[in-house]
Parts: sequence; C-alpha cells; structure tokens
Amino acid sequence: MGTRLRHLLELLDGDVSKSYSACGIENYKPRYTPVMRTLMQKGDVTIGEIVASAQLSQPAVSQTVKDMVKQELVEIVKGVDARERKVRLTHKGALLLPRLKAHWQATVSAEKSLNAELPLPLSDLLDTAINALERSRFQDRIQRQLPEEIKKQ
Repeated sequence: MGTRLRHLLELLDGDVSKSYSACGIENYKPRYTPVMRTLMQKGDVTIGEIVASAQLSQPAVSQTVKDMVKQELVEIVKGVDARERKVRLTHKGALLLPRLKAHWQATVSAEKSLNAELPLPLSDLLDTAINALERSRFQDRIQRQLPEEIKKQ
C-alpha cells in the first residue's frame, strides 16, 4: 500500500511540478504551497503557525521554509520578541502570487476532472482514511494482526 501511495503522490506532484515549470514558474515545488497559502492569509508567521495552519509536522515545515529561503521566496525576520522568528514573503515571492493563484485554480479544476473518473472523490477517500488512522493508528492495526509469538520477540 505504501508503494502505491508513493507512486500516486509522484504522479500527482510530479505533474504539478512540470506544470509549474511549463507556466514559467521555475523551481517551485508543490510542498511550498501550504506555506505560501498561510503567508497569503496571515502575513508574517512563525513556523509553529504554519504547522498549525497547514497540518504538517514541524520538521517538514522547517525543511520546506529552509528550501524556500534558498529560492528567495521567503525570508526569516525577527518578531516582536527578539527570540521570535517569523517567515515573511520576499518581493520575489509576492510577485509570484498572481501566477500561483491562477495555477492553483487550474489544479482544483484538474482535481475535479480526475474525481469525475473515480467512484468517489480522491480527497474524500483520503480524508476518510486519515480520520480512520487518527482514531486507530496503522501500527496498532498491524500489531493486532501479528501472531502472539511474533510480538514477543
């Protein structure tokens, strides 16, 4: 199952990345989108605020922001408190927003097209699976299926 999920993600993200490039949005990765959307909605934010807004892990957000700093899409600035660090769009990042918004709208339309070919919308299936795994982790489900003699080793 993990292999199929990775393959699905590669198909989706790979083509989204290629589409960004075809539109002249070079070096933009799909994983930047939750950060960009949070910055659009809330302005300067901490890593923790991005984590909460995007429902991603802190290490994933930190790594993504670090990569976005290298691409000069965002910068890290001091917050009100000298210890606080905020993520802010750069001029380059802000200039990219209109093109990104248009691409995101096209992506939503493409998702609807894909969903029309499926027995149920992919996003609904993913949400249902996530909710089920939040109620009972996959690790726990695996452990319940293992023979007792394997569990004790």
